[in-house]
Amino acid sequence: MVNINTVYQRVLTIANKEQRGYITPAEFNVLANQAQMDIFEQYFYDLNQFDRIGSINETIYSDTVDILQEKIDHFEKFRADVTMASGGVGTLPDYYRMGALYHLKDGNYREIENVSQNQLHLYINSPLTAPTATRPIYIRTSGNTQTLRERSIQVYPTSITSAVTCNYIARPATARWGFTIVNDKALYNANSTYTTHFELHESEETDLVVKILALAGIVIKDQLVAAYGAQEDAKNEQSEKR
Repeated sequence: MVNINTVYQRVLTIANKEQRGYITPAEFNVLANQAQMDIFEQYFYDLNQFDRIGSINETIYSDTVDILQEKIDHFEKFRADVTMASGGVGTLPDYYRMGALYHLKDGNYREIENVSQNQLHLYINSPLTAPTATRPIYIRTSGNTQTLRERSIQVYPTSITSAVTCNYIARPATARWGFTIVNDKALYNANSTYTTHFELHESEETDLVVKILALAGIVIKDQLVAAYGAQEDAKNEQSEKR
């Protein structure tokens, strides 16, 4: 976890140097979440890259793949319930990346294979691949609302209407700098129910600051602030990938 007030104060200190500009709490919250998602999404590209080329460091504490996996592990959820309805219709939890689905039957978790809608006809009509309670399958469906467009599934056989779970990687919670107005000024309120810290690993504090600064420079129309943030971000990225 990274304390959101620590990041906000560091961003303000750098951005306000020589009276370059002020970033409001509302602006900061928007930029903070953009920066958080940029860092979070990069984990998966970097993990794929380093996993392919292999590690050149035998020390676990400085192995890039292990470091990235540790940062991702915090967001992994296991055996999360899938909301099921009649006819095998299901709704997945809100996720960033979906893992395997399972059906609990007779005390055993049986994996539910994901097939495309184009393959479904072949699976159902072939005696060798027809879905059964011990060999279930599922497809993604469009859902009936925008919210459920990526989360709706159809499980076969349709008699499966409960005991379905999944493994997935959750999105980071929306970071929010909570505050109280005192004498027309916004003061940080750590006890506010609105306050939500960054869920990223604590090592990401500096990256958050420089990424937010790069974005903030555009908001306050200060090329120096934007350039500083971009340069520091590039330096950090190069250092991490050596």
